[in-house]
Amino acid sequence: MNEYRIFRKWAPGWLIFITLFSMIIPSLVVFFLPMANVSAAAGYYGCEPADIQFAVILFYAGYAGFYSLERRFFSYLATKEYFVIFTFLQIVSTVFCFSISDVYLLYPVRFFQGMLFACTVNLSLTLLFTRFHSEVAREVGFSVMFGLLLIAMPLNNLISADLIDAFDFNTLYLHASFLYIPGFVLLLVTMHTVRLHRRFPLSYLDWQSFVLYSVGLILIGYMLVYGQEHYWLQDPAFRYALAALLLCLSVYLIRQHHIKRPYTDLRVFSFSNFVIGMTILYTMYICRFASGLTNSFFTAVLKLDPRHLSYINLANIAGLVAGVVMACMLILRKWNVRYIWMSGFSLLLVYHARMFFLFATQADEDNYYVPLMIQGLGVGVIMVPAIVYAISSVPASMGASASAIGLTIRYLGFCTSIAVMNYYELYSRGQHYSALQDTLTRTNPLVRRTLAMYAQRLTSHGMQPDAAAKMANKLLINAAQTQTQMRYAMDYYEVMAYILLAMILLSALIPYLNRTVVDLRSRDVAPV
Repeated sequence: MNEYRIFRKWAPGWLIFITLFSMIIPSLVVFFLPMANVSAAAGYYGCEPADIQFAVILFYAGYAGFYSLERRFFSYLATKEYFVIFTFLQIVSTVFCFSISDVYLLYPVRFFQGMLFACTVNLSLTLLFTRFHSEVAREVGFSVMFGLLLIAMPLNNLISADLIDAFDFNTLYLHASFLYIPGFVLLLVTMHTVRLHRRFPLSYLDWQSFVLYSVGLILIGYMLVYGQEHYWLQDPAFRYALAALLLCLSVYLIRQHHIKRPYTDLRVFSFSNFVIGMTILYTMYICRFASGLTNSFFTAVLKLDPRHLSYINLANIAGLVAGVVMACMLILRKWNVRYIWMSGFSLLLVYHARMFFLFATQADEDNYYVPLMIQGLGVGVIMVPAIVYAISSVPASMGASASAIGLTIRYLGFCTSIAVMNYYELYSRGQHYSALQDTLTRTNPLVRRTLAMYAQRLTSHGMQPDAAAKMANKLLINAAQTQTQMRYAMDYYEVMAYILLAMILLSALIPYLNRTVVDLRSRDVAPV
């Protein structure tokens, strides 16, 4: 079949490109929508911030778990019919999220939305790559997709800042549902009802592997999000979760070894370059979300409102876009991948080192634009080459499994970044606060002078002396909490700096990095 028959003859290439990306963008918005404003979301659902993080992880787990099984539905249904079905389900699920206020009802819907996201991205990229025969065109299309992914979270914050101030949090889902309509109309107009592959019946679906794989991913996400809060294995629920995870993993590995067509071909781990690429990607994902800690510093210490926070993050968006464009150009120019990675990790190291010295109770927000741009630039430079390098490291026949496993590694990196930040927020912050409390005694001359200064300022503004003394104690406690907020953030950034330094040395010393040509030989690639 000629792939150009998928779209109508009169439809130009640019319209096809817009149609496919107009289908992907709403799903990317829904992906990170709960984290557009974690405080507002937690307040609306009456839950903890960790519950909102888990809602995002469930979406990711649905995508990673369903990725391999989705290909069977892709082969069974006609392209246009398939698009219509899952787009309709996406609209329905998003409207349902708008209508509920219970976080426990939200959880299964988020997992289902992740499965639908797998359908959207896989089919859209496949249709794009059937149009892109040259390496330049395919690399540009792939880079655009990654650029959209990387800016999804800060862009959500920018768009939703005013909406959250004016409406309830669930209104964001209603607005997101409207975003599907333009792409839905365009695909109805531009596409024929044809198939990309010969129709295969939906018999013998490996749903058992899908269940084992997905349950394992959910358990990993659950443990990493709530682990520090519940003191890990001291909680009986976590011991049960770990036992269930080990059982799922064991049964899954045994099953993959004995079935004729594995859900994921684990032989990809026999390729050293693939393992190196996954290591680079995993580390980058851990370091990538350090900007979330920076945003917490902006709101908790510098007292920026969501609107001004989104304006500062425009610098991060600019850096991400520039980084992706630069990475695309370097790959097309056949640069040695070790130099690309070393450049990206060096930029992230500069960002972490600079931010370490910028944590202060009072600061000019103009000082943070350049570091945020450098952070975005570093992430953008590393992202695309790492994924394309890993996929290029395995035979083309294993491209789908390499993409599926790469998607799982990125999921694990995302979960690990949340776990590390929760550790520093709950444990390291508590340690600093306890240490600071030991010095906050009335016998300490500095404490007495500080309380007297606070009380004098308050009385000079008309407050009664007794009320001013009580309020001075509260101001002192707030100042202590601000200091602990900065101290644990500095601890986190210090550890990330050491990790980044290790990755720079790893990229410089590993000899295998010269033995793989970075290109897109396989069309079976996952963007997230």
